[in-house]
Amino acid sequence: MTGRIRTAVFGSGFMGRAHLEALRRVENVDVAAIAGRNTAAAEKLGSSFGVPTASAEAILRDLSIDAVHICTPNSLHFSMAKEALAAGKHVLCEKPLAVSVEEARELVDLAAQKGLRNCVCHNLRYYPMVQQMRAMRGAGELGEILVVQGTYSQDWLLYDTDWNWRVDSKAGGPSRCMADIGSHWFDMAEHLTGLRISALCADLNTVHKTRKQPSGPIETFANKLATAADTVDTPVDTEDFGAVIFRMGDRARGAMTASQVSAGRKNRLVIEIYGTKSGVSWDQERPDELWIGHRNSANCIIVKDPSLLKPAARDFADLPGGHSEGYDDTFKQVFRRFYASISDPKAPRDYPQFTDGLRQLFILQAELESNRTRAWVDLPLA
Repeated sequence: MTGRIRTAVFGSGFMGRAHLEALRRVENVDVAAIAGRNTAAAEKLGSSFGVPTASAEAILRDLSIDAVHICTPNSLHFSMAKEALAAGKHVLCEKPLAVSVEEARELVDLAAQKGLRNCVCHNLRYYPMVQQMRAMRGAGELGEILVVQGTYSQDWLLYDTDWNWRVDSKAGGPSRCMADIGSHWFDMAEHLTGLRISALCADLNTVHKTRKQPSGPIETFANKLATAADTVDTPVDTEDFGAVIFRMGDRARGAMTASQVSAGRKNRLVIEIYGTKSGVSWDQERPDELWIGHRNSANCIIVKDPSLLKPAARDFADLPGGHSEGYDDTFKQVFRRFYASISDPKAPRDYPQFTDGLRQLFILQAELESNRTRAWVDLPLA
């Protein structure tokens, strides 16, 4: 493909805006349209960026549009991605790719059959210091991996008055906390270590069996600023918290928690990897820092500076040392690589693909089964 690439965004909520803002920073890409279930919200978002609104059907019929971003509630991912692939569009989909292994596998097969580029937005891989961890592991500096542990903790659903569409299993799927943020953690764990989780044991907990659902829509993360409104007591069947112990490779073992009810924690993804030579630890709330630990010499904390990063990680940092690169920059890095592979079929596909989304649904399915049976569950390694 030559010339500029035209794309469209499905969804006008928190993630739709995040994608739209990042797309405006990607070379050679123009946003042609926005589609949303809430027409007024889509028109408001589109007008602020000078982007027209259109129906999803019209976008898929438009032969000048090359790709679509799916940023809708989880239950719509499968049908929208399937329709987009059938229409010949390259697809970038928010995670989770679907709400079941069967749906995800069908999308993997269809994308391969159509020969179209496909991406699942596990953007948190693309903090520069996360890529530095991966490069250190690849260079053998950690040694054999022995322990992987950490958490992804938030507090935005701490109270029973907190509500979001993700709480509703009809919109978000059978899992909330583990599907929404636990999947980010496990994707990062496998991406960084190069190992696959072979078995796990999970314990999930719904803290609030009933929540007060507002009569109107609430945008993601906006509930803490919401004013009082009429509410309906609504039963909840998705988890607020999950704890998982797991096995990776031959000797590695791990443990993690995911929580949306941890007071004071906003978006604290922490991952620690310990090998036979050294250890590393990274915290999303301090994204420009990387802790490196040693047995027989002093530990250290390094601060993001492209000139000091390993070559394999340097390309993920656009700004010089002392200039922070955060959450919004991770979207740009994913999108840049996705669209480069559309422009040039020979370009490396250095981004999470639908197969990665399927992998996370295998892990999620195992977590749900383990919690239900109160037992260990084996996972396929492929």
